[in-house]
Amino acid sequence: MITNPNVKINLGLNVLRKREDGFHDLETLFVPYFGIKDTLEIITGDDFSTTSAMLFAKYNGVEQGLVQGISEDGKLMITIAREEGVDWDPLKDLTAKAYFILAEDFNLPPVKIFLEKTSPVGAGLGGGSADAAFALKMLNELCGLGLSDQKLAEYASRLGSDCAFFIYNRPMIGEGRGEILTEWPVDISGYDLQVLTPEGVSVSTKDAYSGIRPHLPEVPLRDALARPVDEWQGVLVNDFEETVFAKYPELDAIKRSLYECGAVYASMSGSGSALFALFKA
Repeated sequence: MITNPNVKINLGLNVLRKREDGFHDLETLFVPYFGIKDTLEIITGDDFSTTSAMLFAKYNGVEQGLVQGISEDGKLMITIAREEGVDWDPLKDLTAKAYFILAEDFNLPPVKIFLEKTSPVGAGLGGGSADAAFALKMLNELCGLGLSDQKLAEYASRLGSDCAFFIYNRPMIGEGRGEILTEWPVDISGYDLQVLTPEGVSVSTKDAYSGIRPHLPEVPLRDALARPVDEWQGVLVNDFEETVFAKYPELDAIKRSLYECGAVYASMSGSGSALFALFKA
């Protein structure tokens, strides 16, 4: 089975308060973006893979461009390929963790995972979370687990704050850590959405939260979203911009340039470093 996990953008992101468990309560609108996708294939046993040959041919000779890992029990083999290189343990990738958490509750068959990462890492677009959520859905179907979307979302929320959103993959307001989801139709069909991923800038979640000051927004998220799109500037805000722009002023400059080019609304996505803009179509 092959899928293409897409990424997301955040329309508004308010960090409301610090929680006793060390996380933060937030509110945001997750919106899927299909212009950036990974390639994920999962096969059971020794089934034929259409992706593996392509990956080995494409990344042959690319130093650190392709890595593999095999679990101790031999039931999971994972291959990850990325042009910029893979500098993490493949067995700690969220797609592998998706297999492991399901294996805690179900007798899963041996599987092979092939993942080509084309979505940027540390960009606030949720590429890794999307891979994990898609892996959960694929394993559910491949292994006949019969899990509902709600149950899959419960598993996904254990992997990351925005993973559950990708189970549904439609515009949803995220609250709590991001795992409490409410459908929220948003109409930006009259606008051209452009997403930028600056090269050489990767923002860690730790950096983004460093110096963050939780507070209630002047305009609650739902009230801001209810306004016309051309009134979002300065009202629909991403609280991470203050801390991230202070460390990466080039991102602030890119956002300002988007407005200079005629954007109706521009913002950083998630905890950065990707930025996006809406232009009147």
